[in-house]
Amino acid sequence: MKIEHVAIWANDIDKVCEFYRKYFGGAVQPLYHNPAKQFTSRFVTFESGTRLEVMHRPDIPPTFHVEHSEHLGFAHLCFSVGSKEDVDQLTQKMSNDGILVVGQPRTTGDGYYESVVLDPEGNRVEVSASSNVPQ
Repeated sequence: MKIEHVAIWANDIDKVCEFYRKYFGGAVQPLYHNPAKQFTSRFVTFESGTRLEVMHRPDIPPTFHVEHSEHLGFAHLCFSVGSKEDVDQLTQKMSNDGILVVGQPRTTGDGYYESVVLDPEGNRVEVSASSNVPQ
């Protein structure tokens, strides 16, 4: 068994999809639109086969506030990008590009080397070294 996809609501589907394409190598799929439900979505497919569904419906209220980015529900997505150096380099690139880094690269208490950034809609994204994955 595996997780097939995770879905997130977004105000700007294309901006969010571009973030995951640019920084994590996702392939952005065609837009789906259901006019009767005023629903649109795009899938972003990653090399592992995992997909992220980025969805929009005008009646979903925005809840993001930078100062209160923690909330009940899903806490974050985590991308394993390779080595500690890869974490450092990608985090610096995102910072240089204006992406908000809310957790600088560090080794956590449970042994993960990671940083934490916010995607364009304020979703927390961990950037982790692949050698941290518990067996």
